[in-house]
Amino acid sequence: MRNYFAAFVCGALVLLSVSCTQKQVVATGNAAHAATPSTAPVALEQQPVTAPQQMTAIDPEVEKLGAVLSSLSERAKEAIPNGDPKEFLVDLHAVLEVEKTFRSDDLSLYYLIDKKHSVSSEYEPKDLMPVKNNDLWNVSRNDLSLRPEAYHALEELSRAALADGIKLMVSSTYRSYSYQERLFARYVAQDGEELAERYSARPGTSQHQLGVAVDFGSITDDWGDTKMGKWVYNNAAQYGWSLSFPQGYEDVTGYMWECWHFRYIGVEACRFQKKWFGDIQQFMLEFLYAWENYKE
Repeated sequence: MRNYFAAFVCGALVLLSVSCTQKQVVATGNAAHAATPSTAPVALEQQPVTAPQQMTAIDPEVEKLGAVLSSLSERAKEAIPNGDPKEFLVDLHAVLEVEKTFRSDDLSLYYLIDKKHSVSSEYEPKDLMPVKNNDLWNVSRNDLSLRPEAYHALEELSRAALADGIKLMVSSTYRSYSYQERLFARYVAQDGEELAERYSARPGTSQHQLGVAVDFGSITDDWGDTKMGKWVYNNAAQYGWSLSFPQGYEDVTGYMWECWHFRYIGVEACRFQKKWFGDIQQFMLEFLYAWENYKE
């Protein structure tokens, strides 16, 4: 896999250097102007300067971007394409602006939960909505529920699928801490701890506890080859749904490939993930976590 990371960071550093030089030009030019008779030409003032006030505002972010990207794993760095750091920051802020619209009394839809980042045994999403059989989808059980944002996004996804002649099957959604505790213990008893760790989350570390994840269809590897599976793969991101555990990334996500498991993160985040992180959810969420927790 080609590694564009070095070129990307180099671009960020060049942008930072150019911006600083422009500010020096402005400062030097102003000083020269003050010490020179008004009739004398001042060459530095004739140098084109691109929106120095705007550049001054973005300088710290370019520096922060380089530091945050450098903190990512090597595989994440490999996924980042060569591009303009300013363009990256514009796209990043579009994602962060959307986050401001999320409800403030619950976890962010970008919350990083994995083998290293968890929630407490008491956490339950606000205002869970029951997911029952209806005209839009079928369910495998009658005790399913989702966080409201994910529920409404599932409605949109399902309407689009129906328009193409496909009715989605929803097989698993929100799971409480205690439910996940029992499930993981059962898998450990069945397959041993080492294998269970590869396909089941310990309690407190499951995306399902956030109330934003859906397992579709048969929850088997061959689901991805079905008509339903192919449709979801090709269309989910347009409605804000992202594949959580792609094939070949167990060392990144901590879990084996799960073609059926999608998490709702929103349309803007899906675009950001695809454009800058090789369409790998874990890379994007780890970046957002590092960005929001960055300390100089």
